[in-house]
Amino acid sequence: MTKRQFSSKTVLICGASVAGPALAYWLHRHGFTVTVVEEAPALREGGYKVDIRGAAMRVVERMGLLPELKRASTAMRGGEWVDGSGKPLATLGPDLIGLRAPGDDEVLRGDLARILFDATKNDVRYLFGDSIADMSQGSNGVSVRFRNAPPEVFDLVIGADGAHSTVRRSTFGPEEQFARHTGMAACVISVPNYLGLDHWEIMHPMPGRVVQVYSTQRHSAKAQFIFGAPDGLPDRRDIAAQQRLVAESFADAGWETPNLLRHLADSPDFYFDSVSQIHLERWSSGRVAVVGDAAYCPSPLSGQGTSMALVGAYVLAGELKAARGEHRIAFARYQDRMREYIDLNLTIGWDNATRMVAADKFAVWIQTTAMRALRHLPWKGMALRSITKPLEHAANAIRLEQY
Repeated sequence: MTKRQFSSKTVLICGASVAGPALAYWLHRHGFTVTVVEEAPALREGGYKVDIRGAAMRVVERMGLLPELKRASTAMRGGEWVDGSGKPLATLGPDLIGLRAPGDDEVLRGDLARILFDATKNDVRYLFGDSIADMSQGSNGVSVRFRNAPPEVFDLVIGADGAHSTVRRSTFGPEEQFARHTGMAACVISVPNYLGLDHWEIMHPMPGRVVQVYSTQRHSAKAQFIFGAPDGLPDRRDIAAQQRLVAESFADAGWETPNLLRHLADSPDFYFDSVSQIHLERWSSGRVAVVGDAAYCPSPLSGQGTSMALVGAYVLAGELKAARGEHRIAFARYQDRMREYIDLNLTIGWDNATRMVAADKFAVWIQTTAMRALRHLPWKGMALRSITKPLEHAANAIRLEQY
């Protein structure tokens, strides 16, 4: 089937963060006509550091975007753990900070979103400031009613709209059926770089809580707050209540925490969410499928989600091409090819997230002592390899077809 014939297949993608534009890139390249709808009024350019590992780096390379990615690299030089008075507990080099295999990289989520958007904006229709109000499947397509744009019928609809996916909820059921909570919550904000950090991060661990500050440029920084979450978190859209919860949860924290908390209200890219995973038995129903965090979120603290989104977008688009647009075949192959890779990364992601916060003072001491000692051990390379090997295995646990 030629590209011209493929162009008769229309695909609506919901979400314009990472998975959505990556999927749009490959679908357009394979000849589909693509629309991306995004609730935000413009591209979301804020966000925290994200890792790109293993197979995902090969996807970026096949997109021809590796030079842009390398230019956007956080290029972190290292960091340190400090106590409540700011006294260093352990100083870490970039090998210990990133725990990445050679060839892997790290960027800010917003920078990656911009790279993917720029690579697709001239070929893909973007509807910013809009969302799906209702959709219904029929024998000839999916009828979609938007909140603002006129209604349309698409051959396929793909949810790439994150862990709280509207497409998933309307197609598979309420989020509670698929979410698995770690018992933690995370908040990330932008703050002035008044500490003068230069590609450096500082972490202040406490029992049940962590404060982290890092900067990839001289004029601004990011602060991250991770803590044990209460049973009932504030509503997702109640930003003020979320900010109050973070402030209350860290009210007695030492170091620079009080100064950082002052910027909760004025951060332009305030982020708050539970640290949870999404588990679905199937990622498609009829003409609708999900990809990235909407299908298999490994949690915001896993270090795996961005890579899973890039790989999932590549495989889903490739299987639609290989099946000549026949979604039943393509969706089944997408599931079969991705399942082992996803399950392995979900397991790794859970372990990464739940180990980030020490439960008590003794656990904090164990963490910091181990990090301090590891840097000076003569067999440091072997010890690091034992830590990074499971991550590297999970990141490469799929064979990418040449679609």
